[in-house]
Parts: sequence; C-alpha cells; structure tokens
Amino acid sequence: MTRCSGEWRLRTLFLLVLTCALLLMSARSAQAVPAFAVQTGQPCQVCHVGGFGPQLTPFGRNFKLNGYTLRSGGFTAPISVMAVASYVRTQEAQPDQPAPGFKANDNVALDQVSLFLAGGLGEHLGGFVQTTYDGIAKAWTWDNVDLRAVKATDIKGVNVVLGASLNNNPGVQDPWNTLPAWGYPYTGSGLAPSPTAAPLLSGALAQEVLGLTGYVWINSQVYLEGGAYGSPGARTLGRLGADPFSPGDIDGLAPYGRVAWQKTIGAGTFEVGLFGLRAGIFPGRDRSAGASDRYRDLGLDASYQAPLANGDTLAINARYIDEQQTLDASTVLGLAARRRNDLHDLRADVSYYWRNKLGLTVQAFDTTGSADELLYADNRTFRPDSSGVMVQIDGTPFGNQPQPRRRVNLRVGVQFIAYSRFNGAATNFDGTGRNASDQNTVRVFTWFAF
Repeated sequence: MTRCSGEWRLRTLFLLVLTCALLLMSARSAQAVPAFAVQTGQPCQVCHVGGFGPQLTPFGRNFKLNGYTLRSGGFTAPISVMAVASYVRTQEAQPDQPAPGFKANDNVALDQVSLFLAGGLGEHLGGFVQTTYDGIAKAWTWDNVDLRAVKATDIKGVNVVLGASLNNNPGVQDPWNTLPAWGYPYTGSGLAPSPTAAPLLSGALAQEVLGLTGYVWINSQVYLEGGAYGSPGARTLGRLGADPFSPGDIDGLAPYGRVAWQKTIGAGTFEVGLFGLRAGIFPGRDRSAGASDRYRDLGLDASYQAPLANGDTLAINARYIDEQQTLDASTVLGLAARRRNDLHDLRADVSYYWRNKLGLTVQAFDTTGSADELLYADNRTFRPDSSGVMVQIDGTPFGNQPQPRRRVNLRVGVQFIAYSRFNGAATNFDGTGRNASDQNTVRVFTWFAF
C-alpha cells in the first residue's frame, strides 16, 4: 500500500469517528448517557468490580462486546464527566521538577478532567468518545475512542456476536482488564516517577494511532479479533493534542490480533488468552535512515473473577509481554547501539472488594531486557530492568447503592509503590547515588464520576 493511499484511509476512518460522535450527541433514540448505568438501568456494581470502573464484571464484558447497546428506558443526557486529583510524595525528592510548575516533592494536582460522549444507537451501533484535560501538562487532548458496530445472531444453536471496533489505542476495545489499556492501576499521576522502558503495547501507541478491528464472540466463551492500526498525519495529531513525534510514524499498517477463552468455574469466571502486535515505526517520523524500527509484541494473559459471600468480590489478573525489537532506523540515527534488543514485562494483581465499598489490590511487576548503551543511557547498567510491588487501598461510598445514586460515583484511595529495581539497578541506578527505593511513591487520590 502506498503512503498516499494509507493516509487517505486514515482520514476516512477519522471522519467516521467524528460522524459517530455527532450521532451519539444528537440521536435521542441512542439514549446516550452520562454513565452507562443510566442507560442499562443497572447500578455501577453490576458492570464494575468494586462498584467503580474500569474493571468489568461478566455482565459488563457482555455489555461492551454487544456494542454498548443494552438499554432500559428513554432518552438520558449524553455527556459524562470524570475528574481525578491526587497528592504525590516520593521517598526522596526528585532531582528535577517532575513537571513545570511543580515542586521536587509533595505535590497536589488535578491530574485530569475528562468529558465523555457515550451510548448506544439502536441495536447495532454504540461506543464512547473521550476528551481529557491533562492537569499536569495543562493541555486538552483527545483520549480513548471506541466506536462499535455489532450484530448478534444464532448459528446452529450457538449464540454469536459479530462486531467491529474503530479505536485509537490497541487493547482499549478488549473486554478483560489484563491488557495495558485498561489494566491495573486504573489511575495514576504524571508526577510520580516511572521506569523508562515498557513494551510498545503498554501505552506508547495510545491516542497516536487509529485502527479498525473485527471480532467474533462465540457462545460467551471464545473471543477472536483481528485488525490493523495506522498513524494519522502529524498535523491531525497535533490538532487533537497528541504528540505526533512520539513514538513515531507507523510504516504502513500494524496488524493486531487477539484470542481468548472464557469459562465459568463454580461461581466465578476464568479467562486465558493470547494477543499480539507487529509494527514498523519511523522514530520521531524521521525517514532519513531509509528503514523503520520493527517491533513484535506477543502476550499471554489470564484472569479469574468470583463473587463471594455477602457481595464481596475476588479478582485476579495477570499478563506477560515478550517484545522483540529490530532497530534498523534507530541504529542509523544514533538512538540505539544494538540492532536487536528484547524486552519482557510480567505483571500480576489480586483484588479483594468488601461489599463493593472497600478494596485492597496488590500487584507485582517485573520488566527485564537486553542492555543497550544508547537506548538506556540514563542509567549506569544500560539495562531496562525495573521491578517492585504496588499496593492500593480504596473506598467507594456509593459502591453498593441502588439506582438513585447511579449518576454520581466517587472513589478515594491510597497507592504505595515500592521499587526493588529502577531503570537497571537496585542501588546507584543512574550513577549519581540514587537508589531504586528513593523512587518509592505514596499517592492519595480522589476519583469522581458524574
């Protein structure tokens, strides 16, 4: 496919995004809502673990897979609002400001404010469009988009849902909370230090691409999905508030695939799956090297969720991503020392929610990979290795409330991240005497949705 035809197709997809968004705003029959709870007539805990998003229950997964089309009443307001604010403290002050206008430590910030258009249009169309004000960067940008067309049918006695998703973040369309797009910790702050290295699928392409995938959901057990992503033009991304140069421009299209199997075991549901992405990227949209960097991300994920006595819930999520890099462009441009590198990311979390009001989540994470003197020049070992534990305690006052409060929800919580390694080492990781434990972070947050 030529570059010109590729850009034409992406412009067409982008126009389709805007058209669907306008339909969601204007069509009264769509019953677009400030919260999907109003549309479905169900309280938040029916769709979300702990009575607050984004972690989905089996009911919530089916609602998403069926195109957000389930409804129980008439027209409701099509706009929803979300806001997150937090206090962040690291064990040692950061040597540089974490962001312009903020201190080296002990910061209070409005992390983000998001506006949503969300709802279903008849029996076959639905989705959501999100735009976000970043309180750290002090700028507006387009955020997650997931617009769907679905058809439920019966094939020889087997229930089948056929669907397509137009979205701007590989994995945002996925119904399980194992992939990075909707994975734990669900909320964070740009003021907290974070490791440098992460696989391409762990957010690098979020809001930098636009793609179309098709899926089939067979008998509420087998999920198959395939599609591809491309890069909108630099001017288009700039107008949408995204950075058009990070990570760069996709060479042609990047294929994406997903397969998962879900099974009811006792009172709970178990899922195991595979996912993958291949992408050629011109770093910083620089084509002068005459070649692109090639990434191959392959992942394995699993989850288990079970309702317990008295309305309690246990949820377990895990994923592993193996990334192989062939950096033909970066080596020529002096951005990488080695042509071939690898990166491995393993994460697992366990949550327990008491009556959808009080929750405890513990996650262990470990990122490792090959050394590269230029890619990881900011640390003394030249390695991407980081590992640690994240613990979150949160409360959701309206988490088990019935209908009258379904328009308003609130979560408050405390996160603690303890690093055993950070950017390559446990001690003196950057050669200036800073230790991994110096990056240990306490974050107190408030998360409001209306």
